[in-house]
Amino acid sequence: MNRAFPIQRNAQPQDVPLLLAPMAGFSDMSFRVLCKSLGCDLTVTEMVSAKGLFYGSQKTAELLETDPAERPVVMQIFGREPEIMADMAQCLAERYGEALLAIDINMGCPAPKITGNGEGSALMREPLLAGHIVETVAKKAGVPVTVKIRKGYDARHENAAEIARIAEDSGAAAITVHGRTREQMYAGSADYAAIAAVRAAVKIPVIGNGDVRDGDSALRLLRQTRCDGIMIGRGALGNPFVFSEVRAALRGETYTPPTWAERMETAVRHTRMTAANKGERGILELRKHIVYYLSGIPGAARLRTRLQNAETAEEMAQILLDTCNPR
Repeated sequence: MNRAFPIQRNAQPQDVPLLLAPMAGFSDMSFRVLCKSLGCDLTVTEMVSAKGLFYGSQKTAELLETDPAERPVVMQIFGREPEIMADMAQCLAERYGEALLAIDINMGCPAPKITGNGEGSALMREPLLAGHIVETVAKKAGVPVTVKIRKGYDARHENAAEIARIAEDSGAAAITVHGRTREQMYAGSADYAAIAAVRAAVKIPVIGNGDVRDGDSALRLLRQTRCDGIMIGRGALGNPFVFSEVRAALRGETYTPPTWAERMETAVRHTRMTAANKGERGILELRKHIVYYLSGIPGAARLRTRLQNAETAEEMAQILLDTCNPR
């Protein structure tokens, strides 16, 4: 390992790092840069298939595009073939150099198309293979290797602490725990006791993930788990300001929420950044992203319909601007 992972155990609350979770279809470069500008400390790319990289998939490679404003980044890969994953991790380290902070191994994705191939959270049912993957990647990557897991695969197999110990023994530099099982998907509440159990079981840094949507929930996660980092996923959708709010809470400072106009201006910025990075081909992804900014706003349903019918990113931007400056 050529460099140290920056997250350490037992940081003071005000110094606990905030991370943007890897969310397929959402955590693209534009959103990562936006969140970084609003207080996110570390960003993680959308998960990419190690096998896709191995076979030269252009679509897979595009998911790893990064911007100087967010570097160094963590790149997340998934798969179940240890040698392929290790080779691709090494290739990424050589290709991206100082722009790459760490390689994260996905052992938490609950999507059926992923688990159906024995990847993602399905690896939690195969502890020996999971350990072999981490060990093989860690020996070859040349950068720190981290692992993202869930509470377990289902209620009968809640083995997060076991997998965490295996990952640590196999060379992982840190581990992220989402406090739900694969069976739960995103339903119910995240189990912070399960994250705390992982924190108690290992000596490497543990990053807590699940149900952080504001300052109060972040403080609750930190208090109940003593986690060393806070990862925010769905709580940042339509609300990238959450990182500023959480940081203020960790520092004991007063937080002033953005005005409606500031929210819409940020949505416009997000829209134009995506168009600049992806061109109009990004319009479909952008539609599902931007509607989150309208949550809780009177007339949101009508605005969502207009945005879904917009044919260009600039048309979407104008719709959003019109809500700030009605004609």
